[in-house]
Amino acid sequence: MTHFKWTLAACLMASTAAAQDLNTMTAEDLLPMAQTEGSVIVYSFTSRIARVEEAFEAAYPGIDMQGFDMSSTEQIARLKAEAQAGTVNADVVYISDAAVVIPELLNAGIIETYVPPRVAGLLDAGETSPLLAQRLSTKVLMYAEDAYPDGAPVDSLWDLTREEWKGRVVMVDPLQRGDYLDLMTEIVLQSDAMAAAYEAEFGMPIDLGGAANAGQKFITDLFANDLILVGSTDDVNAAVGKTGQTNPPIGFTTYSDRRDNEDEGWALQVANDVAPAPGIIFPAVVALATGAKNPAAARLTIDFLMGDDSDTGGDGFKPFYVAGDYATRSDIVPHPDAIPLADFNAWSIDPAKTAAARAAVGDLVLTLQ
Repeated sequence: MTHFKWTLAACLMASTAAAQDLNTMTAEDLLPMAQTEGSVIVYSFTSRIARVEEAFEAAYPGIDMQGFDMSSTEQIARLKAEAQAGTVNADVVYISDAAVVIPELLNAGIIETYVPPRVAGLLDAGETSPLLAQRLSTKVLMYAEDAYPDGAPVDSLWDLTREEWKGRVVMVDPLQRGDYLDLMTEIVLQSDAMAAAYEAEFGMPIDLGGAANAGQKFITDLFANDLILVGSTDDVNAAVGKTGQTNPPIGFTTYSDRRDNEDEGWALQVANDVAPAPGIIFPAVVALATGAKNPAAARLTIDFLMGDDSDTGGDGFKPFYVAGDYATRSDIVPHPDAIPLADFNAWSIDPAKTAAARAAVGDLVLTLQ
């Protein structure tokens, strides 16, 4: 038994040392090892992983990338189930909803942080710890700019509770997609701002009417105004952004989905000036699956996702170099068609505060559906 314990300890130490060695290697050093592994499996919360896969395989022949597109909520459930079963199917996890990912995946040892040495000095400390943030994504109020050429048809989130917008506000069910629940949670956390916006909009202090705070009151009134819940962000985009509509709805979706306006026949635009904020901005993070079967290829993939050394990040970052996504790397130039990050009025979430409040907000949403 003593010999067994010594052998196990030695193996664990060797494994840790090997991981540390991999963590310090350049992409060039990782490549031959990754080609020997031959494949890499990526769980991704965005369908753009298909474009990454094509570019990665062109850059690194001999490595088969298999990208699986699933929401962050689905990823979290799958990774937890796989861990409970003692299996590791993913190599790389590309995901949002950090408020859940950090306590339930990272702190549970299901995923682990990896920061490619090449980019470590190009990001702020909060973008490399506790997890590597590849870019910033959004859930914000959007409208069809062909129907409203003079700008957003509302100037306050409270407008969405008015009779004229009854049954004409669309969003994904917050109980089905974590990033939309994060949006609702942030509205509650920003209750002071919501109360001030109410008074500015209606000219009187808010009457909470039994709600705990202004954020909860807004959510209650929004649901009471026949908020339309749909199953996917694309459903929101089609309902809100389809060109040629008269008096179309507005809704909460992803700013960067404007990239598909031409291909999909949409006219999506962000209501950036709505008070007190159009929504939230949050990190899209990328991590290693603990115990990944293809550890060198996994690290090479994360290095690739962070972009090359060009001003726009090259082929690895190209799917994300669009108006509405914001690179975390300081040396990638802002997209020319995007609202500058300094002028973007969305709230930046604090994952820890979101994690502490989101269960109560979820319970509220459940009672309103």
